[in-house]
Amino acid sequence: MVSNSRNDDPKEANISPILPTYTRADLAVERGEGVYLYDTTGKQYLDFATGVAVNCLGHCHPHLVEALEQQARRIWHCSNNYRIPGQERLAERLTEATFADTVFFTNSGAEAIECALKIARRFHWATGAPERFRVITFEGAFHGRTLAAIAATGQEKVLKGFGPPVEGFDQVPFGDIEATRAAITRETAAILVEPIQGEGGIRPAPPGFLADLRALADEHGLLLILDEIQTGMGRTGRLFAHELSGIEPDVMASAKGIGGGFPLGACLATERVGRTMTAGSHGSTYGGNPLAMAVGNAVLDIILTPGFLDQVCSVADRLRTGLLTLSKKHDAVIDCVRGVGLMLGVRIKGDLGGFVARARDNGLLLVPAGDNVARLLPPLIVTQEHVEEALSKLEATCHNVAVAAQ
Repeated sequence: MVSNSRNDDPKEANISPILPTYTRADLAVERGEGVYLYDTTGKQYLDFATGVAVNCLGHCHPHLVEALEQQARRIWHCSNNYRIPGQERLAERLTEATFADTVFFTNSGAEAIECALKIARRFHWATGAPERFRVITFEGAFHGRTLAAIAATGQEKVLKGFGPPVEGFDQVPFGDIEATRAAITRETAAILVEPIQGEGGIRPAPPGFLADLRALADEHGLLLILDEIQTGMGRTGRLFAHELSGIEPDVMASAKGIGGGFPLGACLATERVGRTMTAGSHGSTYGGNPLAMAVGNAVLDIILTPGFLDQVCSVADRLRTGLLTLSKKHDAVIDCVRGVGLMLGVRIKGDLGGFVARARDNGLLLVPAGDNVARLLPPLIVTQEHVEEALSKLEATCHNVAVAAQ
């Protein structure tokens, strides 16, 4: 008889029941309410992490909870072999509000990126140029954890141990239009870029760069794909960040905030590009399920309310001003402030992990990023009072760090 006991093999006895792929803080979350999280001891945290820009309307927003509860009493899941009214409504609303003419719904950002990459290859295949499959991406990018997404990301820390990387990606320096031009070959199909690199350290594209990429793509018959997974759904004060630059992509990946905390992603495309994706060319078991669609529509109800994004911009201005003041006062701790809207970051001169941990001890949750940057990604419902509270906690954190360094 073969035993199923995990303790029979001493080599496996010490592994966690959860695959150890995360470095977790010792914070056991119990519940959330608005802009706050509470751990199992009852301690309150001001949540400026929001699940890495996911809980865009905070925790347990009444409108989202009601939408989910109502849908849960009707139907949770059905096959995409049938029409899903909530899916049709959300697609119509997204296309009305954006450049896009069509939408494919996914469960995550990585899936949205995979869909975008498939669309790029399929478009050129369908239009008589199957040799065009390569995609230009940028140093410092992050596009997800699937095999194609880590190849597009191109960073050693996400590629290590998963080689050989998926073929078809050419990386160039972020913001360098001439390097981008030089990377174009007869096999190039598309350019994939984040308007603001999130994981890369809150690095906005230089002024004019997205417009230059749009012109370059048009000149060479390429598709411009935007990764707005972290920058979208009001995070920058616009529904999507590319609106600030006055350009439109051919394809765009969205996720995170689009579901307000419920797993949801979307790949949006123009009719010219999307019509090449015919029946059977792509699919998803859970993508576009009724529960996700109910929440996605509820999120749009709030974000598209007249004046909502104006309020985001107003609060964001106060937060940015406060961070700049803090950086001048504590210039031994903070190097600079970066970002747009409520997607902000402070570059730390010392130990980033230590800074984030001290902020957490002070009741403020932040997100570490590349280039030694601590991200501030508060819910879009954050108020001026919450901003003042966050600045006070950051002030205490800077003081703690400065004292510890003496």
